[in-house]
Amino acid sequence: MTADTVNTTAAGAAPWAPGDHILWRYRGNATDDVHICRPVTVVRDTAELLAVWMAPGTDCVKPLLADGTPVHQEPLATRYTKPRTTSRTRWHGPGVLKLARPGEPWSVWLFWDDGWRFRNWYVNLEEPLVRWAGGVDSEDHFLDIAVYPDRSWEWKDEDEFAQAQRAGLMSAGRAVRVRDAGRAAVRLIESWAAPFDAGWENWRPDPAWTVPPLPGDWDRLPDRLPT
Repeated sequence: MTADTVNTTAAGAAPWAPGDHILWRYRGNATDDVHICRPVTVVRDTAELLAVWMAPGTDCVKPLLADGTPVHQEPLATRYTKPRTTSRTRWHGPGVLKLARPGEPWSVWLFWDDGWRFRNWYVNLEEPLVRWAGGVDSEDHFLDIAVYPDRSWEWKDEDEFAQAQRAGLMSAGRAVRVRDAGRAAVRLIESWAAPFDAGWENWRPDPAWTVPPLPGDWDRLPDRLPT
């Protein structure tokens, strides 16, 4: 089963099977258009958790300024005001394991260095995932939290979070809700609850899995399914 072939009406909210290919996507913060798309392989899909693997060498879509400048090379003051487009790219380096629980306003990503040396967890604050037959969609909230093997943690991208508010991409009320979500995630970290205590850093992908392709209609707006 792939994101190209799944039937959106017949599948309903049935779980995906390990090894299925789906899309993990993000909408723009000022538009419903998809501007980040990453084909991933399903590791686990239950009522409590969706776990997916983004393999090294995966063809993805990322935002790009219309003049060709990579987004993170643009000065912060104009990063969110200049016109944008999208660009195909390839994920280099070790892969990423992504974990998300239904209804939570964040996902937790695991990063390794070469040789499967575990580097850190990364709490990506975002809209709760919206599930559709071919994958899941969200909207990034700029603010993140890095969590390290010694259980220490730190806020990340606070400058981008503040600039997004100045640029009108996030209202004051939403910013408060995002910060509150971050504090809730910190409480989870400090209590060392799931998924941090679940041993995911020792997980390894099935060597038989193939790298999922990026479909030509990666930006389609399908019918939604219940989460």
